[in-house]
Amino acid sequence: MRANIQAVSLQVQGCKSQDTMANAMRNVTKAMASMNRQLNLPQIQRIMSEFERQSEIMSMKEEMMGDAVDEAIGEVGEEEDTDAVVQQVLDELGIQMGEELNKLPTADGALNAKVAADVKQPQAAAISTVDADLQARLENLRRE
Repeated sequence: MRANIQAVSLQVQGCKSQDTMANAMRNVTKAMASMNRQLNLPQIQRIMSEFERQSEIMSMKEEMMGDAVDEAIGEVGEEEDTDAVVQQVLDELGIQMGEELNKLPTADGALNAKVAADVKQPQAAAISTVDADLQARLENLRRE
């Protein structure tokens, strides 16, 4: 008897769940129908085509601005052309600067050496301070 009552109870719960699901689906269907009535497909198509057109115009303007910036900054080839002209003038004057320029120290190398030395000095000072502190602690432990 108890098993039959539990089976009937489960069937009632299943029916109640199905009824709740049907009500939810009915409400969703009403909402979808309302949205479909409000949706104006030709207007959305016009908006999308206008968006596409404006996007293309913006892309063209962006390309034009990029070209203008490249022209204002100068192209990479100009530096090489300048070096070629300078070298031609130096050759005409009989001055050979290639090897002498390679032998000159660069500011970058000197700066890097100074920075490296400056970094090593504080590290050495910090290490010596730590060593002195540890030595003092060790002496205090020996006295005890």
